[in-house]
Amino acid sequence: MKLEGRIALITGGGRGIGRATAVRLAREGAAVAINFKGNAAAAEEAKRLVEGGGGRATLVQGDIAADGTAEDIVKRALAFGGGRLDILVNNAGITRDNLLVRMSLEEWDAVLDLNLRGAFLATKAAMRSMMKQRSGRIVNVSSIAGVMGNAGQANYAAAKAGLIGFTKTIAREMASRNITCNAVAPGFVPTDLTKDIIKQMEGTILPQIPLGRFGTVEDVANAIAFLVSDDASYITGQVLVVDGGMVTA
Repeated sequence: MKLEGRIALITGGGRGIGRATAVRLAREGAAVAINFKGNAAAAEEAKRLVEGGGGRATLVQGDIAADGTAEDIVKRALAFGGGRLDILVNNAGITRDNLLVRMSLEEWDAVLDLNLRGAFLATKAAMRSMMKQRSGRIVNVSSIAGVMGNAGQANYAAAKAGLIGFTKTIAREMASRNITCNAVAPGFVPTDLTKDIIKQMEGTILPQIPLGRFGTVEDVANAIAFLVSDDASYITGQVLVVDGGMVTA
């Protein structure tokens, strides 16, 4: 119960890595505010899984990238936590894959808005209470696409690379307030968002993974749980790659 008494907000927490993170943090004792945009059924299932394991959770609906919405989401999370917010996991994201020569402005903007702008807005809103507390843990969910690039994902790779620069800057700005900010960069992890494309590319991807398997959402959630715990209190501004060994430098 390393996170007992902590309050966590997870954006995009209804499915995939977000849901696994909610369950994992709750298992360590955190009370979890699960943000979701539109899929209420998935979010309810995430809440049920947390509560089924003995944890406490609430659902906070809203588009984290919309003007003014992030502040409202954070306010509701603070109300759930009795005025505290100890952990923010910026996980909300989408893909709109296409080769650059075919990529529309809408595909570019949609991905940058949610994946990068949403993290900026959520972090800015959450930092006010963390600064008053003089403590906090922020984890941004990036991707190996943001580390090494990926054909057909110029928008996604740009957003995830932007998150890494954002992470390192927030770490420097907030260190004096005992607020750490780190990123995880998952490799190929099948989720509702990615399982179809990963299945299509299985024959070419698997040989590139030294551990010989795709990752799981639990693999990523475990890394996040470490970074938000006191065990990682001297770690900030770092990118923890969770990819089975694909990226080695």
